[in-house]
Parts: sequence; C-alpha cells; structure tokens
Amino acid sequence: MLPVNLVVLVCLAYVAILFGVAFAGDRRARKDPTGWLSSPLVYTLSISIYCSSWTFFGSVGSAAKNGLEFLTIYLGPTIVFVGWWIFLRKLVTIGRIHHTTSIADFISARFGKSPALGALITILTLVAITPYIALQLKAITASFQVTTYPAGALVAASQRLEPDFVVAFWLAAGLCLFSIMFGVRNIDVNERHHGVIAAIAVEALVKLVAFLAVGIWVFATLSNAPDVMFRNAPVSLLNPEQGFGSRWVALCFLAGAAVICLPRQFQVTVVENSSDEQIRTASWMFPFYLFLMNLFVIPIAMAGLNYLPAGSDPDLFVLTLPMTNGQETIGLLAFIGGFSSATSMVIVSSIALSTMISNHIVMPVAMRFSLVPTGSGQSARNFILTARRMSIVFIIFLGFIYFWVSGTSDALASIGLISFCGLIQPLPSLVAGLYWQRATHRGALAGLAAGFLVWGYTLFLPSFEGAFLMSADVIENGPFGLTWLKPYALFGQDAYDPLVHALLWSMTVNIVLLVAVSLWREPTPLTRFQATLFIDVFRRQTERERGVIRRTARVADLRQIAGRILGPEETVRLFYLDGVGERAVIASDELLSLVETRLAAHVGAATARTLVSQVVTSETISVEELKRLAGEAEQIRAYSAELERKSRQVEATAAELAAANERLREIDVQKDEFLSQVSHEVRTPMTAIRSFSEILLTNRDLDEARKLHFLGIIQSESFRLTRLLDGILDLNVTEPGEQAWDMTVFDPEVAVEHAIATCEPLARAAGVRIRRGRRARHALVLGSQDRLAQVFINLISNAIKHNPNANPEVVVSSSIRANVTYEAKVADNGPGVAPMDRESIFRKFVRGAKAQQGGVGLGLAISRQIAERFGGELCIFDSKAGGAEFVVRLPLCTRDGAGSGHSTAV
Repeated sequence: MLPVNLVVLVCLAYVAILFGVAFAGDRRARKDPTGWLSSPLVYTLSISIYCSSWTFFGSVGSAAKNGLEFLTIYLGPTIVFVGWWIFLRKLVTIGRIHHTTSIADFISARFGKSPALGALITILTLVAITPYIALQLKAITASFQVTTYPAGALVAASQRLEPDFVVAFWLAAGLCLFSIMFGVRNIDVNERHHGVIAAIAVEALVKLVAFLAVGIWVFATLSNAPDVMFRNAPVSLLNPEQGFGSRWVALCFLAGAAVICLPRQFQVTVVENSSDEQIRTASWMFPFYLFLMNLFVIPIAMAGLNYLPAGSDPDLFVLTLPMTNGQETIGLLAFIGGFSSATSMVIVSSIALSTMISNHIVMPVAMRFSLVPTGSGQSARNFILTARRMSIVFIIFLGFIYFWVSGTSDALASIGLISFCGLIQPLPSLVAGLYWQRATHRGALAGLAAGFLVWGYTLFLPSFEGAFLMSADVIENGPFGLTWLKPYALFGQDAYDPLVHALLWSMTVNIVLLVAVSLWREPTPLTRFQATLFIDVFRRQTERERGVIRRTARVADLRQIAGRILGPEETVRLFYLDGVGERAVIASDELLSLVETRLAAHVGAATARTLVSQVVTSETISVEELKRLAGEAEQIRAYSAELERKSRQVEATAAELAAANERLREIDVQKDEFLSQVSHEVRTPMTAIRSFSEILLTNRDLDEARKLHFLGIIQSESFRLTRLLDGILDLNVTEPGEQAWDMTVFDPEVAVEHAIATCEPLARAAGVRIRRGRRARHALVLGSQDRLAQVFINLISNAIKHNPNANPEVVVSSSIRANVTYEAKVADNGPGVAPMDRESIFRKFVRGAKAQQGGVGLGLAISRQIAERFGGELCIFDSKAGGAEFVVRLPLCTRDGAGSGHSTAV
C-alpha cells in the first residue's frame, strides 16, 4: 500500500498542475487565439476524452471476461473518424457557422429552433449520463482504496471492495470546483474553452503514458517471452468461437454513434472546433491514439488471469498487478492515469450538460414565468452563470447519489454500454437533419421520445434486477403476465443478447417514427429554411442566409434584449459598428440575424429565437426566396409524385398532394414567365439605347434633325425602362413590413378624377370611350391620395389596353354603401376574366389568359396591396356589359380620421 497522505498529496499536486495548465491556457488564448492551443494536436488529444476510466480500467476487465470483444468499443470510433470524415466535416462546419453550443442546441436549431426538442434531448441526456458519471466516481474510489488501504490490492484481488463514499463525496466536490472555475467563467459557451481543453490534452497524455508504462512492465516482467505468454493464455481470453456476430456489430455501431452523440464528445469535437484542419488531422491521429491505448490490453489481461487469485476483479488488474508485485511507483502512476481518465470525462460532461440545462430548461422556464432579471445587463448574465454553476453541482452530485444508492450493485459493472445505448438516441435525428430535407421537428420529437422509452423499458430499468421501479417478476414474465412484453424478449424476440435486443428495438422505433411522422405533416417554413441552411452548408452559405426571411423590429427594443444577455460592451460594439445604432430606428434583417446569432452563442438557438421574437414586429418570406423555391419545384414535384405512388393514402391526402403539385407548377410557370418577360422588357430598351448611342458617337456629321430624332428615341426607351423598374420598386414598397406611408383624410373622388384625366389620352389613342357613371359625394377615406390614384390608373389603363371589342367602352362609377364603405367600380365590355383566373391575376407577375398587350404582371398585385393597406379590398366580378368589373371598397372615416364603421388598418 501507499500512504494516504502521499496519494492525496500527489493528487492535489496533479490537480494543481491542471489548474496551472488551464490558467496558462486561458491567458495564452486571450493573447493569441490562433496559437498552438488551437493546433490539431491539442484538438485531437482533447477528443481522447472518449477514453474514460471505463476504458482505462474496463478494457482489461472486458478482455478478461469477454475476449476480443473489447476491441469493438474502439473499432466504432475508428470507423467513424476514418470512414465518415465527410460527415464529421459537415457536422463541425455547421457547428461553427451557426454557433451551436451542444448537441441539443444543434438538433433544435436544425428543426426550426424548437424549444421542446432541445428540452427533451437535455432531459434524456441527463437521465442516461447520470449512471455513467457514477461509474467514474466508482472507478476512482475503488482505485484509491486499492492504492491506499492496508491490503487493499490483496482484497481487490480476492473479493469485492466496499465503496468509500467519503472519498467519493470529496472527489465530487473537487470536480465541481474545477468545472465551475474553468468551464463557466462566462456565458458565451461558443467561445472556446482553451484552458479546459489544454488541461484535457495534458490528461490525455498522462493516461496514455500511465497505461503504456503498466503494459511495458507487465510485458517485460510478468509475461516472459511472447510465445510463452500466448501459450499460457486462458481459453476465456482468446476463444475463437467468440464474437464477430450480432453483438460485435451492435457494439461497433454503439461505440461509433457514441463518439458523435455523447455530450462530452460533441463538446470537444464540434463546439471546440475552429478549423477543418483540426478534424482532418484527428481523422487519423485519434484512431492511432486508440491503438496505443489498447496495445497492452491483452498482455495485462492475461497476466492478471495467470498471476492473480481466481475471482479477482478484472476491472482493477491495471492497479492490482503492480501493487501486489511490489511496484508501488507503477501502481501510483496507474492510479493517476485512471484518475485523469475519470476526471476529464466528468468535467467536460458536466460543462456540456450544464449548458444544455441552462439553455433549454432553465432559461425557457424563467422566460415563461418572467423570472429573468430585467435590471442591468449584468444581472441577467449573472442569472445565467448561476444557473450553469448550479447545474454542474446538480449533475455531479446526482451521479454521486446514484453511486451511493447503487452501492455495490452489479448494475454499475455494465452501465457504460447501457448509458451508451440511451445517449445515442439523438443519432437518427442528427443524421436526418444533415441529409433529409423532409425531416420535421415533430418526427424528431416522436422518434426521440419513443426510442428513449423503449431503451428504458428493455435495458435501463431491467439492469437494476428488480431493485428500482421494475420488479423482478415483470422482468421475468412481463407486465401482467404478458410474456410478449418481457423487457428482454419484446414480442417474443429472445434470440439476441439484452444489449443487442434493446439497441435493435429502440433504434427501429426511433427511426420509424421519425420518418413516418415527418412524412405525415409538412415541415414549417422555418424548419424548411433551416434544413436548407444545414443540408446545403457548403453551397453559397452567405447567399442563402441573406434576404430569405425578412423581419422588422425597433432598434431600441432589440438593443435592450441584447444588452441583457451580451452585456454593455459587446452590445455597443454590435449596434454602433459603422453607426448603425445611431441612424436607424427600424432594425434591418441583417442586424436582427446578427443579434440572434450572437445571442445563440450565449443561450442557444431556440432561446435566442424566442428572445428576438419578442421584439419582432413582422416576419415574411421574401420574393427572392419564393423564386428560389420555384427553382426547386421540379425536384419537389418528383418527390411528391413518388410519395403518392407508394403511400396510397386516403383520398383527402391524395387530393392535398395533388393541390400542392399544382401550386408548384404554377409557381414554376410564373417564375419562367417573369424572368422571360423582365429579360425581354429590359433588353429591348437597352438594345435601342445602345444602338442609337453608338450611331451618335460614330457619326458626328449627322444633321441636327436626325440627332434630335435619335435622342428622342433614347429618351423614350429610357422612360420605358424606368416604368419597368418603378413597377418592381412599387411592389417592394407595398410589401408588408416596409416603410410606413403618410396617411391623410381625403376625398377619393379626387383620386378617381385624376386617374380618368390621366388615362383619357391613352383611351383616345386606342379608340376607347371612358364614360362616367353615378358618383358618390362627400366621401372621406384615410390613406394616400397618390397611391389610390395609382390604383385607379392601373384599373382604367388595363381596361383600355385589354379590350378588343369593336366599340370599346370603360365605365367608372362610385357609391356609398350602408354609410360605412366607399365603393368605386371600373367596368368594361371586353372579354372579361375567366373565373379560374380571378384570384391568380392578383398574384405577382401574373397576367390574365385573355390579356392583349404585354406587361410584367405587377399592376393588379400592387393595387390590391394598396387597397388592403388602407383597410379595404380589391375584387373582380362580371360587368353588365359582359366584360370585367373591378371593385375597390374602402372604409369611410371622418375629418379627424376616425372610422365610420369598419376599423381602419394603416
């Protein structure tokens, strides 16, 4: 044995060194963020946190009990890092771009920034990881007892050690202190934890050196020659009939998924990543590290089985072999290696999980019940920091309580694989989010919840052997005697190992529900947009983020929200860059997106969106995005058709899909016509302007009359081009959420007369008669007289241009209805508008099927938007003469702007 004081002193000295490394790393990072602390070597060593005490001690134990099966825990990560490098690169790139803070934040952001999804993943992760933290505390406590207790190594070599909960308690307290000091110093969790990562890298080297030292000593001292060592190997260790079956496949899959989904692995692999070079180097260096960690597993296991008494705990062979052979220095080094393995896992896991709890549970609940301080910005930041610090204490001591309650239960012996199976349940949602456009947050919620329940029922609760929630009778015979519901033989499937059985059922249910529910309901516009950003992350990322979703908010409100979370210094830097905060009253969409991104780095994407949504006054999909979606219409139509053929759903669903396809075809046709029309309309005047300009430039001797003639043509074509651009600009101005108009009370008849006078020259030239019908008197409406005149000019000019009748006529009349509504009519005796076209002609870039002269299809869309901005409406009916009759209805008001009946929307 070693003196307790010596072991404690060595542990304290080691922890002090880690504190020094973390402190120096933080200081170095502040001076040079891109220095050696961000090197691929340090990054790869931090990923080796995968090798916990379960790896350091448990690999030898697994080899002694199950032969070569222990290799599967390392083959899985090796396959992922070597064969799935493209997947990892996409994962870390999205994490950097979107400032994700955890796996819950990542999946939540992908599926429309769903708060419920982030909260569910957090709760499930907390449940699944608690036994795993308990396992680390058990390993360190047991190794401390072996190293320091009188005859501790001999007891461990012959019988089970009783756990020392006092040691475990002080160990948990120390882990809380270190995690809080270097993991929760600020709330910007997307800011790299350089100090912690530096300390984790040092611990990675320590545990590797310690394990290699024990292995070399065993190989050189106890194993004699290699041929003798293998000749004396127990049959249980190298049984050729073991493995390479369903359990091996399941364990490889389990380990490969765990290296992605474990909170600590996601933290170091995705959140701490700063470049593609890091993941590129890790793709070969991390598997090499795993190879070195397993180089002497077989020799140590064989030596333990040969030289230690029968019944010795194989999980402690790494310690008991040197301690029982008088090699106390090597034993102390092995203890430090196991100590490093366990502490690094607990520290990073608690930091990552505390962020998830704070962002997805504490903050949403605090915002829901108005518990977040509303005073200074620092008070809100302190609230978040306190929540994360308390979460770390809660997480680590929850693991301690689990260890205390379990005591010497055999449940802890296999809890590593059991926890792995629960912690990988987010994998289907994660993979679907990166590659399947159709995946929805409802599907992810259903799959995650169901998969986790199946895991708990078929593996987690039965592992307590009847001591917790599930009785031994239920485990043996199923609930209520229903044998087909036995946890270890669900639906009569008893041919598999319990772990394989639980993994198969939980993943199957998870994936089936994810796909089925996603296909059942259409994704929301935000989910579809987020899917595009994630799936097409390498293609025109900046273009896709800009101008797709247009939002508006007051700068003052946005600045107040940001100040509470970001603090005054960062808020000033964010809002007053280039003077944006001094000039603007309404925040641009770019500023809104920038603020939301910075908030997401502090409180997660879902909470950040909730915060920003509190001050957003309007949110719409832009015309540019509609055109982009129309460009993808063919692909969506093909998918919808394939889905319709395969599903054979009920008649209502089939009709809905057909309607969706028809809408997509209309959008596609509109897009093509719009691009063709605008291209033609722009090219024609530009061609004329260029041609006549060249004539004037090259022929200086032209007579004055011809020069004036050519200049007149250039001017005319310029006016034509200006009208086209004015139409597009008018469309943008009338979009909801754009700049406010000056609203005044005026007589709408003045606008009608102005429109008639403006259109009379056009009517005379076309041979069309404009006739005035009955007119309203003393009507007053609230709006813009110029804009209303624009509406009537559009309607009258359309009636003139699209009337091929031999005796064309346009009738303009108006009246007051029920003393609350002003109604103006523009009727013609032309061909009219087919009923099927009466709604579509009001859409942007659409012209009626019977239109006689070209246009870009903006006039009616603009007119309807103007009427609606005034609280009225624009609709179409058949005229008495057989043509079309456009009706404008506006609410009346008094001189002071008060409505006469209907409420007035401005």
